[in-house]
Amino acid sequence: MNQTAHIAANLAQVRERMAAAARRAGRSVDEITLLAVSKTHPVELIEQALAAGQQNFGENRVEEAWAKFVAPDSPESLASRLKVADRPRLHLIGPIQSRKASLALACRPALIHAVDRLKIADRLDRLAGEAHIVQEVLLEVNVAGEASKFGFSPLELQRDAELILALPHLRVAGLMTIPPYQPDPEAARPHFVALRLLRDQLAQRYPQADWRHLSMGMSHDFETAIEESATIVRVGTAIFGTRNA
Repeated sequence: MNQTAHIAANLAQVRERMAAAARRAGRSVDEITLLAVSKTHPVELIEQALAAGQQNFGENRVEEAWAKFVAPDSPESLASRLKVADRPRLHLIGPIQSRKASLALACRPALIHAVDRLKIADRLDRLAGEAHIVQEVLLEVNVAGEASKFGFSPLELQRDAELILALPHLRVAGLMTIPPYQPDPEAARPHFVALRLLRDQLAQRYPQADWRHLSMGMSHDFETAIEESATIVRVGTAIFGTRNA
């Protein structure tokens, strides 16, 4: 099997698993977005996934996202290879450093998944205002309280949510989390449940905001995440294979 057929087969298998998980939860798979995480993988593989019908792609590093999806003068970027109508939807899923916030917005992402502190929300809002855009974002929550992970604690988010929702050039669309890695996907379930319950609390407290998205679940646990109401699953290895770095 050539690489193009291999990626197409992987995508088909992931979609089948998504549909089965949705059925178990009494949900429609159409309400769940598959995000193909292309971090470290070359543009050629992204094009192969596009050819197989995949439209949404996630990148962790802002510079890599710019080089692969946006750079106007690079023959290696999708911006120079594809017509505007054929270009994929880019999601930025890694933490945004303050000094890279301007480049992140220049990528014109469909969604920024990892607004993890009030300071970066303020900076993105100011820069988005200068660019005359409104940027849709998710708020990253460190539901497990891991010292090595980014994100608001649930208490911090409850404290800062009103300030973030008042920012005129950001539109909050929900929450994101990365639970501690465990080989058993069931170990992630309590963290997915915690994010859903926190989202529900915030939606009740701030009904004027849009809390529709729960971005949670990766290659080894996305089925569990779907069973617990994920609307976006971030799948890399199961589509592209092991990362290059």
